[in-house]
Amino acid sequence: MIISASRRTDIPSYYAEWFFKRLRERYVLVRNPMNIHQISKVSLLPDVVDCIVFWTKNPRPMLDKLQLLAAYPYYFQFTLNSYAQDIEAGLPGKQAIIDTFQKLSDTIGAEKVIWRYDPLLINEKYTIFYHVENFGTIAHALRGYAKKVTISFIDFYSKITKNLNLLDIHPMSAEDKDSIAKQLSAIARENCFAIDTCAEDINLSQYGISHARCIDDRLIEQIIGCPLSVGKDKTQRLKCACVASVDIGAYNSCANACLYCYANDNRKRVEENRKQHSPDSPLLIGEVRSDDVCTERCLGSNKKSPLQAAE
Repeated sequence: MIISASRRTDIPSYYAEWFFKRLRERYVLVRNPMNIHQISKVSLLPDVVDCIVFWTKNPRPMLDKLQLLAAYPYYFQFTLNSYAQDIEAGLPGKQAIIDTFQKLSDTIGAEKVIWRYDPLLINEKYTIFYHVENFGTIAHALRGYAKKVTISFIDFYSKITKNLNLLDIHPMSAEDKDSIAKQLSAIARENCFAIDTCAEDINLSQYGISHARCIDDRLIEQIIGCPLSVGKDKTQRLKCACVASVDIGAYNSCANACLYCYANDNRKRVEENRKQHSPDSPLLIGEVRSDDVCTERCLGSNKKSPLQAAE
């Protein structure tokens, strides 16, 4: 089983204490976002967790606790964009985030920190020139601290349309996508990064850009030194190439306040949910209620047996 922590919220930044308590207690409860009274109990025993994939914009609260992950393989999807606080209001300054990225990489290795520069959006302020210039600055700062960068173009989800309209952000034309991809790819190569796109159907192979697999069985196999038997995640978008994982996060619980984020659709609800968080609860948000139904998910390791691996 692969644990995703989490596409729904920034666990390393805001819920590190809770997460490490869950590891100590060897299980986590996850509320079904489509049926709030349905709860799954997910084992976190090291022999069933093949890898933990962290998604974050600021893992600084975890940096002095990484030794607590000794029993688990893991890697980080680390988003570091060039947007100011008009778009990413809850984040610290860019230099502080770059410092955190570098320290994380020095601690766990560059192959286990994937740089994400996404989503790409343009308006009068955030032009193609702006992205090319600032992507180059960040790439230079992160050279040697990651081996790959993943980019994507903004998706216009209905729940974030109002936010995007406030900033006069419009869909990018095919020509704009081609232009920015070509230039970012050149900068990535100059700074020794492989580059790919996340959940995009556009073909940019002429610029050396491949399609990403963010929950990546190939990388996990390298980390654990063992082949896996795991299929594509059928719960994700059609163009998503990720393999199956179990997400332990909760929507509307991230305080990064990024205007492009699909995981938050109501800032007031985010504040209310965060008030309900307790590091001692097995649920990320709130407690188990009398009308909840809790079911244990029977999930095991995806590692191939020696006989399977030999086939």
